Amino acid sequence: MKRILRDGKCYKDWEGANHEMWYSPVSKQHFPVPRHNAQELKKGTAERILKEAGLK
Repeated sequence: MKRILRDGKCYKDWEGANHEMWYSPVSKQHFPVPRHNAQELKKGTAERILKEAGLK
């Protein structure tokens, strides 16, 4: 997911306890991305992230 976001020109803005906050210049908004690198994201979570990033 993070590779897709970086390819879409999004970048990590800051980190919280369980999430990273990313910014998308396409949608001009911040959005949370869970920091569970070893686990796959649930389908709904992945779709929400891509939608908020303006990549879907």
